[in-house]
This record gives sequence, structure tokens and C-alpha cells, in this order.
Amino acid sequence: MEEKELFEEHDYVQEIIELLKSNASDIEIKEQLEDYHENDIAQAFEDVTPELRKKLLSLLNEEQVSDVFSYIEDLDLYLGELEINNVAKIIENMDADDAVDLLEEMDPEVQEQLIKLIDEDSKEDIRLIQSYEDDEIGSYMTTNFVVIQENATIRQAMKSVVEQAGENDNIMTIYVIDDKEVFCGAIDLKDLICARKDDLLSDLIVTSYPYVLDHEKIADCIERIKDYAEDSYPVLNNEMKIIGIITSQDVVEVVDDEMGEDYAKLAGLTSEEDLNETTKESMKKRMPWLVALLFLGMLVSSVVGLFESVVSKISVIICFQSLILGMAGNVGTQSLAVTIRVLMDENLTRKQKIGLVFKEARVGLGNGCLLGLLAFIIIGLYLIVFRGYNFTYGFGISGCAGIALVVAMLISSVVGTLVPMFFHKIHVDPAVASGPLISTMNDLVAVITYYGMAWLLLIKVFGLY
Repeated sequence: MEEKELFEEHDYVQEIIELLKSNASDIEIKEQLEDYHENDIAQAFEDVTPELRKKLLSLLNEEQVSDVFSYIEDLDLYLGELEINNVAKIIENMDADDAVDLLEEMDPEVQEQLIKLIDEDSKEDIRLIQSYEDDEIGSYMTTNFVVIQENATIRQAMKSVVEQAGENDNIMTIYVIDDKEVFCGAIDLKDLICARKDDLLSDLIVTSYPYVLDHEKIADCIERIKDYAEDSYPVLNNEMKIIGIITSQDVVEVVDDEMGEDYAKLAGLTSEEDLNETTKESMKKRMPWLVALLFLGMLVSSVVGLFESVVSKISVIICFQSLILGMAGNVGTQSLAVTIRVLMDENLTRKQKIGLVFKEARVGLGNGCLLGLLAFIIIGLYLIVFRGYNFTYGFGISGCAGIALVVAMLISSVVGTLVPMFFHKIHVDPAVASGPLISTMNDLVAVITYYGMAWLLLIKVFGLY
């Protein structure tokens, strides 16, 4: 029983709400709130009434409010409950990247008023981050970091870190610059703390520490960032001077955004949709590919029309059309996903790409043979037992479906690999270009394969009609 209670999960958000509703004094509530994480306080802030929100804000100082607000997604919904001067103070205490995110959610008029009220240092940091495009590393960086001089002693370095720690809390990695403010490397805080006063600072500096450039595209460097798995990375400008850092939390956000974009692209969308988008905006994003797919769909339908004589003579084969199309589509989509992931490696050689094509072809053929054999047996038994066809006719139809399944899965695997490679070669994003196109092309492949096999084997070879 004790062990069960030991591992029982705490509902910290509910605890905070109950604490705010309690009759405890403001001093007691304030002291207890210090034991909770800002994220839990933020969730409680969103779940309580405006009166309790006002009470909660009165118990927190400006820095605490800024930390809590950085965890609230739709913060603009609650800013109307605050005076604009208080909002400006909160923004001043936020990391610059969080402040930019908050400002971008506001009306332009309110944003302009707030910019006038905040201090010059915060304005400068906000303008710096806003100067970058959304797909550039600089748009995700924060100016919250600690930097020391290369020629400092251990004692001077420690003193500098302590002085900066009051304003900047990202202190686990300390960045080093030379007399011209050029980035030299980084030092782990633990190494600096453990160093003796007579040790040389240069012995602690990791001069090969990874960095990113402010105008680098996120998609171009995200794999490099993930490979190093550091807590933070310095962001340098063209003069190799450090102007910000990107933290592990920022990396998670970047990866999440990239995955969301890729997922949207695979559906034929130009970017992710959200709940706040109007119907017109969502239609505008989806329409171009849908129009293209409409015409490709007509092509598929016209190909089916070419086999009208086959369907009229052996009408039962139309029952299994969706099976062939569905399996071909599934295989093609799997190959597409694998290929797009592999193509993220810019160092991929021609030999490796050719190897990938043959590998996917072998996988498609192997799976096709197994599933084709299964379809041959099950469809044949179904036609004989439940539809009353004779043995030759039943297994003739199922044999056609099985062979068509093998061929369609093989071709779809190859198409699902070659199409994204082609788009990558001509510098078109394979994710946005391939997703809808692969589906329709696989339908075309499956239709031609299935009805072509039916015409050749069942009508021309065996005369089963």
C-alpha cells in the first residue's frame, strides 16, 4: 500500500488552484507557489477565473510572471486583463525570442504601443530576432547567454559569470570571445567551478565547439544540431561574433515545427493549418494540389475506361480493384517516407541512392509475393465457396489479382523511391511535391497492372469468359 502511494501521480495544477482558493494568507500562498514549476502555474492560470488570475499575478513578481507567461500558448487572450504598462514590464523580463512570439500574436496597434514602453535593450534584442526570416536560425535564438573573455584568469572568469548570472540564466555553457569579440569556443560551467585559481582558462576552452550561423536555414542545419546533442549552440553572424544562442528547448521547438511542416507537405499543403485560420485560407492552401490531382484522377478514370471490355466480360474483377489500389498506395507511401528521410543526408552518394532504389524494389517484391500468395488463396476460396464459381474460374481470377498485386507493389515501391529523388535533384522539396503525386501515380500503376493482367491472362491466354 505504501509503495502504491509512493508512486501516485500528483496533480500539481489542481493543487495550485486549490491553494489559490484557500483561506491561506498571501504570504503563505506566495511561499508555496515557489515550490511549483512555472509550467504548472501557467496551466493553473489558464484554468481559473479572472478573479483568481488577478490574485495569482499579484503574488508573483515581474520576473516570475514573465517565466509563467512563456509557457502560455494563447497569451493574447489574457492580456486584456492587464494594464499595458504591466504587459510592457513582463515583456522586458522575457527572453527575447519569447517576447517576439508574444508580440506577433497581438494586434499591430497594441504591439506598437508596447514597443514604445519597453526599455532600449529589450527593443534592440526584439528587433534583432524579428529581422530574420521564419526559416532562419536567428528567428529561434535567444540573447540570454553568458560570455567571458579569452584572456581572463579563472578568478576573473568566475566573477564575470556571477555578475552575468543575475540577468542571464543560461549558464551551464559559458561562451568565450577574444579581444575583437570573435567566438573562440565554450567552457562547461562544471569545469570552471572545479578549476584551480592557478589553472589557465585556455586549457578549459573547447575550441571545436559546434556553432550555427544566424542566416542558416533551419532545414539545412537541424540534423547537425541533433547529432551534437548539446544543451545550447552559439549563433554567430558573418563576422563570427556571437549574437545569441539556440537552446535545447529551442531545438525541440524547431524539430517539432519541421516535423509539422513535413507532415503538412506530405498531404499536399504548403504549411500547417491551425484552428485560427479562416475557411478561405485553408481552402487556398489545399486547392492547387487538389486541382492538379483532379486532372490526374481523370487520367486514371480514362485508363479504367480503356478496359471497359474486360469489365463487361469478367465483371467480378471490379470487386478487387480497391484491394490492388490500396496496397499499391500503401507500399508507395512507405517508400516515399523512407526516401525523404534518407534524402535529408546531403552527403548521400550516387551509389547509396542506387542501393536504396534496389533495396526498396526488393522489399516491395518480397512483400508483394507474400501478400500476393495470401490474396491468391483467400480470393480463390471466397469465389468458390461463397460465390459459387468453379475451381478453375475462381483461382483464375484470384491468380490474376495475386500477380497484379505483386507487380503493382514492386512498381509502386520503385516509383515511391524515384519520384522524391527526381524532385530532390531538381531542387524541389520532395515532401510537398511527392505526397499527393505518389498516391495518384500508384493508382494509375495499379489500374493498368490489374486490368492489363486480367485482359492478358484471363481473356487472351485462358479465355475465362
